[in-house]
Amino acid sequence: MSDFDQMGIVVDWVDACRKGDLATLLDLYADDAEVECTCNGTHFSYRGRRELETYWGPRLSAFSTAGFGLEEINPVANGVDLEYSVAGSLRIHASFRFSAEGKIYSTLCMPSRQNPHDGCAC
Repeated sequence: MSDFDQMGIVVDWVDACRKGDLATLLDLYADDAEVECTCNGTHFSYRGRRELETYWGPRLSAFSTAGFGLEEINPVANGVDLEYSVAGSLRIHASFRFSAEGKIYSTLCMPSRQNPHDGCAC
């Protein structure tokens, strides 16, 4: 059992995304954290603060322009699963895993089931 609030960390992650606060977002990740993304039909992997900054920088700008919404957040056996929306319709599923120090160690994001009338822009 962890002695830190995994759900709270993901809520802080959501808040940083909504505000477009790259520094706060990166501080939530472990130094050697990895983000794996399959949202555009290809698998990309980013590891370490510099690569995460390259990945998240443009996305946070898009989130603040298009809008970022929390759809669902659930604790799971090894971390937290989150579903969020961009521009009110594009839905993304993200799974977070944590280091023993209470930092995000890995994030796997993929397109979530889209509302049929919205389509998928991934």
